[in-house]
Amino acid sequence: MEQTLTPRALGFRMPPEWAPHAATWTAWPYDDEKWLGYLEPVRAELAEFVNTLARFERVELVVHDEESEQDAKNRLSGNIRFHRIPHDDLWLRDSGATFLTRPDQEGLAGVAWEFNGWGQKYPAERDRNMPEQMARRLGIPLFRPGIVMEGGALEVNGLGLCLTTRQCLLSPKRNPHLHEEELEDYLRHYLGVDTVIWLGEGLEGDHTDGHIDTLTRFTAPTTLVTSVALDPDDPNHRPLQENLEILQSLGGFRIVELPLPRNPRYLGTERLPLTYANFYIANGVVLVPQYGDPHDERVLEILRPLFPGRTVLGLKSRYLITGGGSFHCITQQQPVGEGRRP
Repeated sequence: MEQTLTPRALGFRMPPEWAPHAATWTAWPYDDEKWLGYLEPVRAELAEFVNTLARFERVELVVHDEESEQDAKNRLSGNIRFHRIPHDDLWLRDSGATFLTRPDQEGLAGVAWEFNGWGQKYPAERDRNMPEQMARRLGIPLFRPGIVMEGGALEVNGLGLCLTTRQCLLSPKRNPHLHEEELEDYLRHYLGVDTVIWLGEGLEGDHTDGHIDTLTRFTAPTTLVTSVALDPDDPNHRPLQENLEILQSLGGFRIVELPLPRNPRYLGTERLPLTYANFYIANGVVLVPQYGDPHDERVLEILRPLFPGRTVLGLKSRYLITGGGSFHCITQQQPVGEGRRP
């Protein structure tokens, strides 16, 4: 790694999600076969999500082709810009650029991680080009670490801490040539963080191998919410309890437990990774997935006091989750420079 040319050496860092946004990037679903026949209800849920988000900040919407662009335009309104970019899927948190800013001066840059379809599980040939397409449209520099990484595996607090999981980053089909310490070094130099906190395992049925954004999130620099399974017979109970114990052992954090939905859901015989931790923090609002579950409203009440000055809204994600993720997975925040407002 050529450290003299890394973002950290040039003063860049990844700001926390609650820092002011210039926009949010997301994409429009387009393949009914890929969505197992659920494309229409997925589009309906995405329309509610994008229309709500566009009331608070600009949305940069990626569309695959003429049909998906016209469908999106028929359903959406507000502060939205459309970008025709062929792509494989809509999970821009993982395939898109990770944005960086410089605290003491204006400037925006992106990091283009190598994306290999979550450990070679899914096609990613077109998605690999997404960071370059985003950077070209914004006219910003793009850093290329040359390692496999996904944005959903990374959570920062803006004060030098990064959360991730060993299950994901140390999986054999991502970077088998790199050890834990070497991966930490990349995160320090390409995100501008100082310390990496490692959790363990993720949710049953999670194709991402335990992305942190389905498990544990910062809501403020020293406040964390972490998913817990209340049913001791739930296979998720022990792994999530172990993650909670790791966080408790750190000291210095307020840790708030966020229950998983009470009722598991399945696609065929495979459990879906339902989680409320996949919320998205935008300018003035936090958008939280809802599954028609008894815990939906309870979780909103837990989160509302943690976001003073922001409206915490629950939106439907019953069909979106059939693709394996929810609101955080489909979004990528584009921050404004330090000291500037959107």
